[in-house]
Amino acid sequence: MRILVQKFGGTSVATEERRAQVASKVSEAVHCGYSPVIVVSAIGRSGDPYATDTFLTMVKGIYPDLPKRELDLLMSCGEVISGAVLVSTLNSQGFEAVLLTGGQAGIITNNDFGDARIVRVEPGAILNKLSEGKVVVVAGFQGMTEDGQITTLGRGGSDTTASALGVALNAESIDIYTDVEGIMTADPRIVEDARILDTVTYNEICQLAYQGSKVIHPRAVEIAMQRNIPLRIKSTFSDTPGTLVTNMHPDRGVGTDITTDRIITGIAHTLSVTQLRILKGDAPDLHLTDKRIFKAMALADISVDFISVQPEAVLYTVSDEVASKAVKILENMGYEPGVVSNCSKVSIIGAGIAGVPGVMADMVEALSDAGVTILQSADSHTTIWVLVHKEDMVNAVKTLHKKFQLGV
Repeated sequence: MRILVQKFGGTSVATEERRAQVASKVSEAVHCGYSPVIVVSAIGRSGDPYATDTFLTMVKGIYPDLPKRELDLLMSCGEVISGAVLVSTLNSQGFEAVLLTGGQAGIITNNDFGDARIVRVEPGAILNKLSEGKVVVVAGFQGMTEDGQITTLGRGGSDTTASALGVALNAESIDIYTDVEGIMTADPRIVEDARILDTVTYNEICQLAYQGSKVIHPRAVEIAMQRNIPLRIKSTFSDTPGTLVTNMHPDRGVGTDITTDRIITGIAHTLSVTQLRILKGDAPDLHLTDKRIFKAMALADISVDFISVQPEAVLYTVSDEVASKAVKILENMGYEPGVVSNCSKVSIIGAGIAGVPGVMADMVEALSDAGVTILQSADSHTTIWVLVHKEDMVNAVKTLHKKFQLGV
């Protein structure tokens, strides 16, 4: 049995016309000899009648502190509604389709309501339905605990569902259908000559996702990578091939060629972050300062990023929305943090960065010539990050896209 997992986002199932396009993708898979397993997100986006955020707004307007268990029960409804509507569409076109909730599909999670992690997948029910010749539609974004409680998988949960099922079913491929035609070298709303990438590695797409690209959730990529199952990022509304995510870099040659021609794959950015700088001074517990700061942030459930621990200071960033909370905690601890708000993180990503001299120099030179002030920088084998003022973000992204010739 050749299994293909197809995941369709909320915009793909939002209208009758779009659901017909989804059905055509399913039909194409069937005619190519696949047994398709379809994962769906909730219909539409915030404000639409059956979108998850619409449900949340409804109950929070009544009581803002509904327990997480009940919130998960509510949030799981959107995907079930979406799945039932899609099954109706498929049945109307001659397919024998069946809907399974996440729990019915065998997705077993831990007890972390609102952000559950998948413990294992028991795919027996899906395989039975596929063996009967049925098209299986699975409600994404959800699972079930060992004792039968419904959970949701957090941000990007439907992508995670698709990847987990792809691994458990040993699918030939996992196709992620969205309203864009693939992964692009930069945000096309910022860079006019941004282009679609034919192929990227798992590592590259993870970094692009972590640094701001929202086409697919990095957790989903990491799951697919466990079995080297190819991911394809495609558009529901066109026949373009999209972007293939594999373990092999597309530009890597054969024989003695051990470097890639494509040093930089893409540029990502993260908006609305605040830089905090804490001078260690002459405190007697100097060696404990770092530990105290980060432990305090963790206890307050504040995510930190872009960490730079220096002998004389500690620098890191938090999202703008929790910045005042973080500053207050630091002040209560006796520190006087320096605060730079309204910042953006701009990242260049590429598997070819490792071992190639001069990439950082080129980046710094280009930004300097463009009048962009670098507030902080860091690098790894595949990514170089810079922190800039928010008003410089667009200029920085355009400058780096042009510098590394990503539009050609």
